[in-house]
Parts: sequence; C-alpha cells; structure tokens
Amino acid sequence: MSEKSILAGLNPQQKEAVETTEGPLLVVAGAGSGKTSVLTRRIAYLVEENHVAPWNILAITFTNKAASEMREREQKLLGPAANDIWMSTFHALCVRILRRDADKIGYGHNFSIADSAEQLTLVKHIEKDLNINPKMYDPRGILAAISNGKNDLLDPEAFMQSASSPFEKMAAKVYEEYQRRLRRDQIMDFDDLIMQTLVLFKKDSEVLHYYQNKFRYLLVDEYQDTNQAQYELCHALAAQYKNICVVGDADQSIYGWRGANMENIMNFEQDYKKYDVKTVKLEQNYRSTGHILSAANSVIKNNQNRKAKNLWTDQGDGQKVTYYQAQSGDDEAHYIISKIQEEVKDKKRAYKDFAILYRTNAQSRTVEEAFVKSNIPYQIVGGHKFYDRKEIKDVMAYLKLVANPADTMSMNRIINTPKRGIGAATVDKLITFADENHYNILDAMGHVAESSINTRAANKLSDFGTKLRDAITYAQNGTVTGLTEKILTDFDYTDALRAENTIESETRLENLDEFLSVTKRFDDHYEPEEDESNPLSDFLAEVSLLSDQDDLDEDDNQVCLLYTSPSPRDPRPSGGEG
Repeated sequence: MSEKSILAGLNPQQKEAVETTEGPLLVVAGAGSGKTSVLTRRIAYLVEENHVAPWNILAITFTNKAASEMREREQKLLGPAANDIWMSTFHALCVRILRRDADKIGYGHNFSIADSAEQLTLVKHIEKDLNINPKMYDPRGILAAISNGKNDLLDPEAFMQSASSPFEKMAAKVYEEYQRRLRRDQIMDFDDLIMQTLVLFKKDSEVLHYYQNKFRYLLVDEYQDTNQAQYELCHALAAQYKNICVVGDADQSIYGWRGANMENIMNFEQDYKKYDVKTVKLEQNYRSTGHILSAANSVIKNNQNRKAKNLWTDQGDGQKVTYYQAQSGDDEAHYIISKIQEEVKDKKRAYKDFAILYRTNAQSRTVEEAFVKSNIPYQIVGGHKFYDRKEIKDVMAYLKLVANPADTMSMNRIINTPKRGIGAATVDKLITFADENHYNILDAMGHVAESSINTRAANKLSDFGTKLRDAITYAQNGTVTGLTEKILTDFDYTDALRAENTIESETRLENLDEFLSVTKRFDDHYEPEEDESNPLSDFLAEVSLLSDQDDLDEDDNQVCLLYTSPSPRDPRPSGGEG
C-alpha cells in the first residue's frame, strides 16, 4: 500500500497524527472525529512507510469489540501482516503476559480468573467466617473498596496502612483474607490481571525488558478512562523507546466511579515533556450536525478541568435538539414507542438504528413491557447475559477446575451439582484438610481416606476426584468441545437435567447445546499465541474477558437497550448513582 493511499481522505490534523510516528504523541480526539481511522492508518504507516515490524506494535483498546473492529480495518490496509500486531484490551494483554510468566510471581500458568459473582461470593464467605456484619459492612461496598485499592496498586499491607475510617479498616481486613484465598486457589480477579503484571515487571527486570523491546510502538485508545494501574502499565512498557501515542478526550471521561483518572490524559504532556511530546487536536466531527455540536459544546465548555477545543462540522445545521418531559414511566415508554414507530414508518429507519440508555435496571421494565406489547424486537446490553445463566456458570466451573485443580471457588459451585450427597460440612472439612496438608483440592480428594471425613462421604469425594483426573488427562490432548461433552456426561449433568423433565430443564439443555456451539467455534478457529499456549486456558480467558459491548450483535434488527451504570465486573460502593 502506498503512502498516498494510507493518507487518502484524511484532514490535515488527522494526517499530522498519522505521520508523527516517533516520540510521545497526544491526540485529543473529539467525539466523531475519526480517531479509529487515525489509529489504524498510523499503524499501517508505521509498517508500510517506516518499515516497523508488525510484532513491534501494541494497540490497546477498552473492549474486545473495539479491538476486533481495529483488527478488521488493519487487515484491509495491511493484509496478513495485521495478524502479527498485538491488539487487545488491557486485561487480555495482561492475561497473555501472565500465562507466559506467572510462575515467576508464584502463580501457575493455568490460574483461574474470578468473575464478579465469584468475587462477591468470596467476600460474603469471608465476612461470615470473620463474624463481620454484612448489614454494617455491605459486601459490595467492601469489594468496591478492594477493587479501588488494587487499581491504585495497593497490596493488602499498603491498603491497611492507608486505611483511616472504620469502613476502610474493615475492608483492609477482608482484603488481606480475600487475597490469601485467591492466591491459595491460584485465582486472579480482574484487577489482579493488571496489578500482578506490574508486580511481575517490578520483580523480574528481564521480563519487563523483553516486552519493552518487543513493543517499540505503543498506541492507547480512550486514554482518559485509564486508572492508575493502567497508567503505570503504559508508562512501564513505553519507558525504553518513548514511542507512545495516546488518544482520548477528557470531555468524554465516564469511568471516574471505577477508578479512571482523567489527570492521566491531562498530565500526559508533563509526563513526557523531556522527549519532545507533540499534541494534535481532532476537532472536525463527521458524525453529527451543527445543532447537536452546538448543544454539546455549550454543555462541555462548563467543565473546569479540560483541554479547550471546539468541535465543528461541515454537514449543515440539521434538526434542533429536542427533549420530552414525561409524567410517568408509562408515559415515557409510550413516547419512546411512538417515536420509534414513527421513524420506522415515515423515514424507513431500522430498529437497530435506535438505542435507549438508562441508569438503573428497574427503569427498563416499563420500556421492555411496551416493546413486547408493540412487537418491537430489542436486545439488552448490560443486563442478564448468556454466561450469567446457572447451567453455563456450572459448566464453566467444571472447566475451570479441570484447568486449575486448586480452584476452590469452582469446586464449591459444582461439587454437589447435580446432587451427589456431598454437603457443605463435608466440603468445609475437605478444604480444612487440604489447607493443613498443603494439598490442592484434587490432591486432597486423592488422600481423603486419611481425613476425618466419614467413609460414605469420602468415597463420593474420591469418586469425584477420579472423574476429575480423567477429565484433566483428556484435556491434555482433547478439544474444548470434547472435554465439555465428557464433563456433562461423566459428572451426570445432562442426565440430571433430562430426569427433571421440565420446561426449565429443557431450556437449560438447549443453552448447553448453544455453549457447545461456542466451544466448537473456538476449536475450529483456535491458533496458539505462544508455544506453551493451552487451548482450555485460552478458551476460559476468552470467555472471562467478554464485556457487555462484545455481546452486541449489530446485524440483528433490534432496538438496543444500554444499561449505563456500573457493570457487576466493576463494583463500587452502594448508595447513589455514579
């Protein structure tokens, strides 16, 4: 591809951002200003014009969906060479690094990743074990405090030293036990993925230098939404070559409630002032009309801490911005339905052209009911998802336990699912026996005859352990689909659902069939990223790192309902909207 074609159609500011390849670059990109085009063209320019090896480029986005879109565009520009560029989210990047070198900080390569529900359950168990009143110390609030501490790179000891209020001191106490249990079970939560990568870099300079030398050019999207841990990761990776390009806009910062620090983008020029930092502003908007931008500029100019810019467009004034003040939830739903029907009928719009944003789950109820009555198709982003369903979480727990036999959280979920006569008291004894003898759960099952567990229960645990070992052996050379089918059969999961013979059990079986289609698609397209890559671990990581936006299917002609408050993966203290 020629330089002319790479730069074709770019405005002067976009072209400047693409051609500025060496040293630190801040691209202040207003909404709809073509930042994704700038990022992808800049990567193509590095490869085609500067002859940079694709594997020396790292592009970081905030969602898998954005990373996929960027890769698709890059493939059109570069062809197969685009496959060698690392494009991923922060968390996916860190999983890839940790799978390779986690043993250097005391974790196995096949560590589990705890989802938000598992994190919350663990905190509840700890509060119960430590006799902490959950009404005084809300588990969600405690978990949010721990998450914020990790995002600020505070380990349990540092968190305890910084704690001042009674709530913070209690959170520090829980955090210490929370982290002890995660490490015992070889589990990381989402915040650990970045924090432990930084621990790895600090502990092993050889690993850090390997990635600094590998990623000679770093591009970071949505930089205004980075937290302290993400900031430190970018800073560490760019420390050797200083070829870091960050793209963002302080006016679009929306994640302050989950630790995002807008000062990261505000201070970028100061951080790199010794290295001839350059700033380019993208102010031409290609998405909106004049009246919309005028309204947006009027609101945004009141922000006190921002880099001044003025979005403009050459697409004309367009229609004026309007609003409707509803008298009730039903009135609001009726208005929304009528406007959508009017646009679809009179202006030939498609249902997928519409999105509804709401701040609490309860707000969607009346709108959903109105959609159903009006036969308007819709999909929810941020609501109850496929991977949140019981049967899917069950089979995921089985797979996690096969990949990581130390995973007590997964074992707790499925040890008696389906019912096999292993009660909570027996499980507690098993975990205590494992702790006392420094066994993982699987090893403890193999030595259960030496424990205080009664013979009947011990035999059931031993049988479970035998089946688990068999599954682990199969996983060494088998496909994820084959392993899943083996688990569902050997552990009597599908048989138990068929025996129920209810509409609900039939639905669960259908969902498991759908899950098997997911595993088959993964198996069919799986390509190891590293020599030591493990397909089961890679599959579990891929599913664990899915976000709400990744579930959005733009090909379906449905109205999109977007829940814009924090997702369960990003806990925060209760009380008020963030």
